[in-house]
Amino acid sequence: MDYKIVDSHVHFDVKGYEIVTIKNDYIEKYGEEKYNKIQEMNSYQNKRWRKAWGFPEPLPTLDSAEDTAKLWIEEMEKNNIEKLIFVTGGGNETLSNIVRLYPDKFIGYAHHDPFLKHAPDILEKAIVEQGLKGYKILAPGLHGKLDDEALDPLWQVAEKHRIPILIHFGILGGAGGIAYDHNINPIIMHDVIKAHPDIPFIIPHFGCGQTESLLQLAWVCPNVYVDTSGSNQWVRWMPYNLTVRDLFKKFYETIGPERILFGTDSQWFPRGFVKRYFDDQMRDCVEIGMKEQDIKCIFRDNILRILKLDE
Repeated sequence: MDYKIVDSHVHFDVKGYEIVTIKNDYIEKYGEEKYNKIQEMNSYQNKRWRKAWGFPEPLPTLDSAEDTAKLWIEEMEKNNIEKLIFVTGGGNETLSNIVRLYPDKFIGYAHHDPFLKHAPDILEKAIVEQGLKGYKILAPGLHGKLDDEALDPLWQVAEKHRIPILIHFGILGGAGGIAYDHNINPIIMHDVIKAHPDIPFIIPHFGCGQTESLLQLAWVCPNVYVDTSGSNQWVRWMPYNLTVRDLFKKFYETIGPERILFGTDSQWFPRGFVKRYFDDQMRDCVEIGMKEQDIKCIFRDNILRILKLDE
């Protein structure tokens, strides 16, 4: 391979910070005792997942973000990676400081709650002052609906700067997480996406179980992109046979290679960059007969173009 890859979906693990609000929301609704019981009952699922993929037990998060950043640089050198895009990382200010450590290697996204009172101003600051290049939203678990007109000023900031917005839909948090929510399905964004054609909207994990809706949304909205990140283990519990290779083929046929973005959802050590995901996805692309240029678009060029870093 005569080019380096770009991983469009990575999380920078920061000690004491948890972007996923599943725990707090669950405790607020049902109490901490029930939350702990559900997690204990589901612990076997996580163990089985790690065993199936050959993943080690996660190590505790390092106290120093600088030390964690050095580990990521080592992973990049080992795995022929040009850039890592951290979609979360301890809040906007913290991730901004992390990105500044290696500005030619790291890219960061804002990831604050879109329903905060001053969310548009926070996004403006993240882009203009903090150097962040996109915006990440976890849709399930938000207190409001993503098609609420109250969010229009937020979308307008993103459109003014033409930054990508990555929104997680579908099940959140694996076993014991969220499977039902007013924002579970990406189709809720239909009118918003239509109204803001200059915003690239990225839906990760092939829609995470919401495949039919994502395909329909991407078909009618040319500014919708799909990322391939994660184990995509959700394919196992679909009511019909489905593989990641099937997903590649279906999206390739529906929207073409220009709107598919490679990602891993890597986060913790000692696992680091999940090369297993890369190897499996590259094999799938080759075996379904993609052209070499199409593969390069997926694993590098598309996300650089979206971020205006392709020149």
